[in-house]
Amino acid sequence: VARVTALCRALRCSEDEGDEPGWARAREEAEAALRELREVVRPLREPGYGEALRRKAERARKRRLRLQRRKHEARVAKEEEAARAAEREAKIDQWRGKCIQEVEEKNRERELKAAADSVLSEVRKKQADTKRMVDILRGLEKLRKLRKEAAARKGVCPPPSADEAFENQVESLKTLLKTRTELYEAEERALRVMLEGEQEEERKREMEKKQKKEREKLLQQKLEMDSKLFGDPAEFPLAHLLQPFRDYYLQAEHSVAALIQIRHEWDQYLVPADHPEGSCIPPGWVLPSLPTSDTWATAVR
Repeated sequence: VARVTALCRALRCSEDEGDEPGWARAREEAEAALRELREVVRPLREPGYGEALRRKAERARKRRLRLQRRKHEARVAKEEEAARAAEREAKIDQWRGKCIQEVEEKNRERELKAAADSVLSEVRKKQADTKRMVDILRGLEKLRKLRKEAAARKGVCPPPSADEAFENQVESLKTLLKTRTELYEAEERALRVMLEGEQEEERKREMEKKQKKEREKLLQQKLEMDSKLFGDPAEFPLAHLLQPFRDYYLQAEHSVAALIQIRHEWDQYLVPADHPEGSCIPPGWVLPSLPTSDTWATAVR
């Protein structure tokens, strides 16, 4: 349209100037451009072309929306995968830290026990040396007695000062060995008490770990039971259809009055285990049985 307008303007200028060759040339170009413009506009005047153009534009718009939706879904999936990867890495790091801590604790306990065993073995070695020295001292006393008897049979008798000096020396050594024996026994008792304390602490830690595993196992069983009865809490919206039922069956966990009322209603049906017209109250939730047909399974899902 702009080119036709320009040619018409040039045609009027040539007419005003009286330039017949230029006017004829401008006229031919204007007519050619006008024919080309009519060819371009002609399909627009055909019936149904506007509707086809609208459908084409609608398809293009839907395609753009589809591409945008796919990009958004891909971005969301990528972010979720990154979040899951970060969560897995955090769990792995936590597990690795826990394992490292357990290994370090075991190493410390092993080192402490090895050090205590080393000290205990050293104390036992000292006790053995002291006992050997006591045996040697007894042997010396026995040997001197035998030699003294042999000398007496030959008529040779040592002076009393020699016997007194020997007895004083022996008593001094016995006192020293007795003191050392008592000291080593005290050290052994202290080490045994320390080892028993460490063993008691180890048994206590093992018991705590066992109790913690049992609590986690019971908690997991409770979560699985609640998930079967009321659905997964992580995927349970506040406006869910089963929310009133969930609130009703769990009201005793949040209200003492509701707990008392529920216990009162249950106590009305308490019967012995061998009663012919009833059974005792189950200790926990009564889980539903598995679906026996596809229709039932579909309804449960």
